[in-house]
Amino acid sequence: MFILSEKWKEVHPEARVATLIIRNVQNRETDPKLETRKRALEKELCLNLGNKEENTLKNIPPIQAYTTYYKRFKKTYPLLQQLKTVVIRQQPFPTVSGLVDAMFLAEMKNLLLTAGHDLGKVTAPVYISAAAGDEHYVKLNGESQTTKPKDMIMSDGEGVISSVLYGPDERTRMTLQTREVLFVVYAPAGIDAESTHRHLEDIRENVLLFSPQAEAEPIIIHSC
Repeated sequence: MFILSEKWKEVHPEARVATLIIRNVQNRETDPKLETRKRALEKELCLNLGNKEENTLKNIPPIQAYTTYYKRFKKTYPLLQQLKTVVIRQQPFPTVSGLVDAMFLAEMKNLLLTAGHDLGKVTAPVYISAAAGDEHYVKLNGESQTTKPKDMIMSDGEGVISSVLYGPDERTRMTLQTREVLFVVYAPAGIDAESTHRHLEDIRENVLLFSPQAEAEPIIIHSC
């Protein structure tokens, strides 16, 4: 289902992309078990990081690796901003849906950038590549976006479904009707395979909290 382009291998030789497919999911708006897990992580993050300066947060290894990547494109790592919202401003995690919250909870725990897609809306095969800079797609917020040259992207038979810099597309977004889901972790140089695997395991466990009948396929780590 997944094809690694030679361009991706050439431009990002030390990067990895990890994928997890979960089928037979029963998505829902909220779930008490997931909410309990969210509250516990909020407390843990505030306890461990709440008194840290911004520069200290930037030096956390995963954030450091992503900051280096984003700096190449003169951008900032969005999960750092979201982490500051939780530990400095002490704002609670948002509630969107079970699948979205399961992914975001793991992102805040592990600080690894993740995209989620409704697998039923994805036209296989999926290509992992480096952008030419002339690809266009519609982001989650409905805005049209042109890719940045050399950014890591994923595309299916109909076009780009996500990029590191601009996130997932609107066409394959997860909804309450999603029954099969594809989670993707973009890991630039500096993020090891074990971390990406553990991160996807956390997402799987979060999904099983509200959808215990869900069936997860083996995690795949794609690398050069």
